[in-house]
Amino acid sequence: MKPMTHKERAIAALTRQIPDRVPTFELEYQLAEVMFGKSIVPPALWGNNMYKLSPLEKSRAIREMAEYQAYVYGELDYSIIPLNAIGDFSNPKKLPPEMIEYINDLADVTNHEVMFTFHGDGTFAIPDGNQMYDFAYRIADDPDSVHAQAEAMANYAIERNKSFAEAGVESLILCSDYCYNSGPFLSPAMFAEFIQPYLYKIIKSARENGQYTIKHTDGNIMPILDMMVECNPHAIHSLDPMAGVDIREVKRLYGDRVCLCGNVHCAAMQTGTDEDVRNSAMYCLTYGKPNGGYFFCTSNVPFRGMPPERYRMILDIWKQNRDY
Repeated sequence: MKPMTHKERAIAALTRQIPDRVPTFELEYQLAEVMFGKSIVPPALWGNNMYKLSPLEKSRAIREMAEYQAYVYGELDYSIIPLNAIGDFSNPKKLPPEMIEYINDLADVTNHEVMFTFHGDGTFAIPDGNQMYDFAYRIADDPDSVHAQAEAMANYAIERNKSFAEAGVESLILCSDYCYNSGPFLSPAMFAEFIQPYLYKIIKSARENGQYTIKHTDGNIMPILDMMVECNPHAIHSLDPMAGVDIREVKRLYGDRVCLCGNVHCAAMQTGTDEDVRNSAMYCLTYGKPNGGYFFCTSNVPFRGMPPERYRMILDIWKQNRDY
């Protein structure tokens, strides 16, 4: 039988089918410099640097970035490539021309055989320490303004996600973090009021655009996981083991309703033993893989400072155990 393309493999997993093998991807990949010699985005395309280039220089830099990313993600065997933002995103209804050129170049050099994804969330995330009290007071004193803000944020995300769909980006990472290790930053009742309806709206619109959605949040999601699944994402990431989320239990409870992504223990990859890392990778494959609907990946991202040999280790374990 002819092997699936990466995109076919991703679609099978996201629709809870059984592909030829377990696919892999990461929300973000930060080890390119140490593993492959240079940053995933060249300095010439950082911030305002890009606008110092002539049109020809800019097009050449974008093409070179696309070729390098195709090489890196090809070596890693990713079925979904996380796109980087380049250009001015101030207008949600119109992508920067540089971003469109980048997407087209990357599609060309990957022969349209890999799925692309970009950030698409527009719901409240855990406020930083300086804003937490203000947010709590607003919920108590002026909930209507909180709903108005939530609606505006969701609508902005929906417009931008449509622009990405038109540019050929077939999946969205929804990365607003809702949970600490101890549980969600809002009570389940408040989550149901101030986040769930807007998350549902964003996902519904994405599905109407023909896009797949991967809802990410770190932390202990168990008190709100049912509400997240009710919003009908295609997948849930990252099933955080550092917060006690057990992929075996989540697969038992929700494996027939949503694809699961994760959840090799990032802290173990940073500070644990080789045995800890191997055990975590094998646990994920043992309980995530059966019956399809699963992506193998870390419980966050391969972050700067993570020993690259640890990331290579889990990829080797995946390659040895990924076939169905």
